[in-house]
Amino acid sequence: MSRRGWALFLALSVIWGIPYLLIKVAVDGVHPSVVVFLRTLIGAALLLPIAAARGQLKPVLRRWRPLLLFTAVEITAPWLLLTEAERKVTSSFAGLLIAVVPLVGAVLALISVSSDRLSRDRLVGLLVGFAGVAALLGIDLHGAHGQALAAVFILLTAVGYALGPMVVARALSDVPPMGVIALALGINAVIYLPFALHDAPSRTPAANVVWSLIGLGVLCTAAAFLVFFALIAEVGPQRATVITYLNPAIAILLGVTLRGEKFTAGMAIGFPLVLLGCWLATGRRAAPQAVPEALVGDLEATYSGAVRGRDEELT
Repeated sequence: MSRRGWALFLALSVIWGIPYLLIKVAVDGVHPSVVVFLRTLIGAALLLPIAAARGQLKPVLRRWRPLLLFTAVEITAPWLLLTEAERKVTSSFAGLLIAVVPLVGAVLALISVSSDRLSRDRLVGLLVGFAGVAALLGIDLHGAHGQALAAVFILLTAVGYALGPMVVARALSDVPPMGVIALALGINAVIYLPFALHDAPSRTPAANVVWSLIGLGVLCTAAAFLVFFALIAEVGPQRATVITYLNPAIAILLGVTLRGEKFTAGMAIGFPLVLLGCWLATGRRAAPQAVPEALVGDLEATYSGAVRGRDEELT
């Protein structure tokens, strides 16, 4: 992986390790549908005016079918499932279980026509990582009342997260990323508006809940998706999902230190396996295609140039 790829990888691993804590705080004060609505509304409010001013919406609207598919598999269903699940499980548990995403992505790559094929080393890494997830489920959920359904919700979320990058790489890689992100968030906000109105709290939530919702919208949504698209362009859709191997470190650290969540036996056994799987899944492979010198501009220019090369590789 290139230096730029590692920088994007680490940045997104940190950014997307934070939402689990913020979601856990938010659902203490508001319904999951309200959390998802406000998260997407804030993100859309920040990105739509910028995308519109730059003329980046029309090209995306011409791809409205894959746009709707991306919105559904990456945002609409997964975010509600994950948020609902965190009413029953800790933020640390949710963050660790999402580490199954690379394994789902590997299976999807095997049955697809993608050139981002699964190597033997990567397969070993993914299986080791999945063994860590299995340890988490087998130990921490043993005899735990009411958590099995939450685990299923998180696993379904992982399926959506694995599908999202593939939709981007195959059908949206040559359109402005700001337009894709802004429209997807806007569409989702419209979808959830009636549910959020129905489930709106009768009084103003506590300050920590409000700040968690703001953090979810600004940092973990608007900013995170910009980095996410750039990472897909740099390293490919399957390898991009390996960020979920480092997310648990942030989720556990924040959950244990800030919310007093227990560091369980399942985490103690599963987490090292997850880290080992990350190392195996990302190491000892051929370096990715060189990044053109023209890609040293701003984020938009970087993404636009990189995705053209990625799109040619995939087609």
